[in-house]
Amino acid sequence: MRRFIITGAPGAGKTAIIRQLELDGFSVVEEAATDVIAAAQAQGTVQPWTHPSFIDVVANLQRDRQIRASYQPDEVQFHDRCAVCTVALAVYLGYPVSPFLARELQRIKEEAIYQNRVFFIRNLGFVTPTEARRISFEETVRFEKIHEETYRNFGFELVPVEPGSVMERVSAIKAAIC
Repeated sequence: MRRFIITGAPGAGKTAIIRQLELDGFSVVEEAATDVIAAAQAQGTVQPWTHPSFIDVVANLQRDRQIRASYQPDEVQFHDRCAVCTVALAVYLGYPVSPFLARELQRIKEEAIYQNRVFFIRNLGFVTPTEARRISFEETVRFEKIHEETYRNFGFELVPVEPGSVMERVSAIKAAIC
């Protein structure tokens, strides 16, 4: 099975791309951080990312989803982020890489979970705030740079997916996996 990571800054259009890939018949694995934030907010924690444990909760859900998805028979899977993104998030938030996250990164490397080529979705030039995405465009650009640097530091090759319509971006991704 070939597992490809879709990543980029908040608000870059990853979710729309993942949804279209799913509609086109590909297996997809959902982003974890947004779901962790939504669950915590539903329980009354307004800004769960301010707690250092947030990083491990996200990394644990990513691991669980990746392992569950590994039992699917699909030839190609697209993952909306992975533990490398969680490292970028930790750097952005000023948290250290926890022992759990470090072990997860080692597992990913040793087991060659993901393809080395990562689809890096470029920002659209703006960001639309949501309950889970409370970030300015300037901060999004800073986060995008941290993501790029983090992936490169872990030896991944970034395949830029430039701004465009969802269909144009999905077509570029499909062409690159053939």
